[in-house]
Amino acid sequence: MEKNVRTRFAPSPTGFLHIGGVRTALFNYLYAKQNGGQFILRLEDTDRERYIEEGVEQIVDSLQWLGLQPDEGFWISEGEHQNIEFVQSKRHESGVYGKYIDTLLASGLAYRDWTSNEQLDQLREQAKQEKRAFLFRKNMATTESDESQPHVVRLDVSACAETIKEWKDFVEWDEPVRGNLHQKLADIDDFILQKSDGFPTYNFANVIDDHEMQITHVLRGDEFIASTAKHILLYKALGFEAPQFVHLPVINGSDGKKLSKRTGDTNTLDYRDNGYLPDALLCFLAQLGWNDGTEQEIFTLKELAEKFSLERINNSPATFDEKRLEWVNGQFIRQLSTHDLYEKVGNYWPDSAKDSDEKYKLKILELAQDRLKTLKDLQQFGYFFTDPQPNMGLIEKNKQLSKISPERRAELIKQTKNALESSDFTSEAIQETLNQLLKDTGEKPGILFSLIRIHTTWAPFSPQLNETLALLGRDTTVSRLSKTS
Repeated sequence: MEKNVRTRFAPSPTGFLHIGGVRTALFNYLYAKQNGGQFILRLEDTDRERYIEEGVEQIVDSLQWLGLQPDEGFWISEGEHQNIEFVQSKRHESGVYGKYIDTLLASGLAYRDWTSNEQLDQLREQAKQEKRAFLFRKNMATTESDESQPHVVRLDVSACAETIKEWKDFVEWDEPVRGNLHQKLADIDDFILQKSDGFPTYNFANVIDDHEMQITHVLRGDEFIASTAKHILLYKALGFEAPQFVHLPVINGSDGKKLSKRTGDTNTLDYRDNGYLPDALLCFLAQLGWNDGTEQEIFTLKELAEKFSLERINNSPATFDEKRLEWVNGQFIRQLSTHDLYEKVGNYWPDSAKDSDEKYKLKILELAQDRLKTLKDLQQFGYFFTDPQPNMGLIEKNKQLSKISPERRAELIKQTKNALESSDFTSEAIQETLNQLLKDTGEKPGILFSLIRIHTTWAPFSPQLNETLALLGRDTTVSRLSKTS
């Protein structure tokens, strides 16, 4: 009988949730849903020196915004942040980790170590001088009889190697994407299980929690490959069955280097504030290291859960392409009805739109929707609400318009004003007037229409010119043209 699939996302509140973490959460969520299993959210907060209180809220807010709802965890729904079963610091207080420490000490697979930081520094310096890797072993440990004095607890790797007869020289494991991986036992030092403050280390608590929470699959970033041999060693030492490990490919920035804040790895909620839709961000992230083998590019979260599989995860690094994200986001924006889009734009309107009515805003959205890459782009349409400030740079930087004399530009604007004054101000009638102006002036559309657009909006782009002018209305259009004619 196959085990019920249980995955987890286990962030540490030592900073804010970034894009790399979101992808990890997403892949765990998708695999659980694809297999009818459970997605668990655990808070790994035993690093008390770097703990950030607001980091917890940011993690919750990010997952809520994205719609990655855990089935179990320290947060399940709004207001439920205190499920201590899934908070490591609370589990530590209740003695969860201490009993396993006692078991390992009693079996001789772990030992107490009173070695000071100064002594450790000396040992490292000696190894450096001897040009060898520094590996801590039991024979280096300082032994004391007073357990009340600060000390750490270490795993005795040599004792584990002797006890686990199936291993010879290597810790080995298989992964669906990367195949067989291994690490020499001789290269694993006697790593710390319990710190001198009594808190468990990441390596130890991680294993205990995954075991007790019955996690079957661990999907995480490839930076954890180096720790996996230690984790498997612990599983064996405690007599536990290890989960299936899957290490996700690294995400590089557009510069080919590991993703950084400069290249997109920012606070997840920054993407919300900058006008990205959660479904678009998830669709984009799902394809950083995974594909379904088809030409499909746009997926809903439900579709991703139906199609996701470990076998389609790539082994090579993925590239975070912000232009690609903008394109994906634009596709999701265009799939919305105008009314649905109106509900989502919220505070993204320019300040000048504050007193405008809903009907007028809906008309603007109808025109602007196909041009929006993000919801924040809506702020560029302030000219629909108030007279814009002239920006001659738009003309000076235009290769065609910059070649025309100011006198000729003024003449063209005057002809346009006069023609539009007598036009029926529907989009159809305006287009006929504009077409006639092309004949009368002998100018190319790229010159005349660009000139009109700039002098009525003072913006680098606008929706279809005739529709823009129709929405602005005759009085506003003529008034703006009059200021420059």
